[in-house]
Amino acid sequence: MTRALTIGFDADDTLWQNERFFRMTEARFAELLGDFADPDHLTERLLDAEKRNLGKYGFGIKGFTLSMIETAIEVTGGRVPAATIQNILDAGREMLDHPVETLPHAREALERLVGRHRLVLITKGDLFDQERKLAASGLGDWFDAVEIVSDKSRTTYERVFAAHGDGPEHAMMIGNSLKSDVIPAIEAGSWGVFVPHDLTWSHEHAEAPEDAPRFREIAHLGELEELLAEII
Repeated sequence: MTRALTIGFDADDTLWQNERFFRMTEARFAELLGDFADPDHLTERLLDAEKRNLGKYGFGIKGFTLSMIETAIEVTGGRVPAATIQNILDAGREMLDHPVETLPHAREALERLVGRHRLVLITKGDLFDQERKLAASGLGDWFDAVEIVSDKSRTTYERVFAAHGDGPEHAMMIGNSLKSDVIPAIEAGSWGVFVPHDLTWSHEHAEAPEDAPRFREIAHLGELEELLAEII
């Protein structure tokens, strides 16, 4: 491979912390509903609600907050106090206002790649919140393009890498989700690079495509430059 790559980066839990704040809010939610359900059962019910609502609310904090309210109504048989609903709404607002914490090696990796490859941020979630986080991260200037999508699929990567490069065959997608970042990118014909994160949401778990020729895994973004030297 001799051409410059188009390199797509996931955002949440690849460039900056995200799931950690969801877990903290889940723990707070469990405390609020402690008189009605044990934490494990509540977590299971909340996850069911989130999955059920993805088609309506999409990914992100706002959908998560609505799913918490729905779960609270369900587990209390409609008897959830108004004060508890207010606390859930407050928790969601705090998540939306939380400072962005970039992950180790993220900034340095982008700085080394800028000008050498086309860099595209490909993230799913709420438009306003993802734009807020990108601005707060200070990483926005390194990207040639930003794509905030409702979901990530093979057709998503085919479209994005055709629009911002020479097609998926000359592209790479990097992220912490095998299900969203790696597998569909490989299906589209690009490289898929898995960067594990300790707190990846269970909905994003999948089996690693170990037999796929274009699958790679690195421990952190500090190893990306060495990987690119191997591939190009």
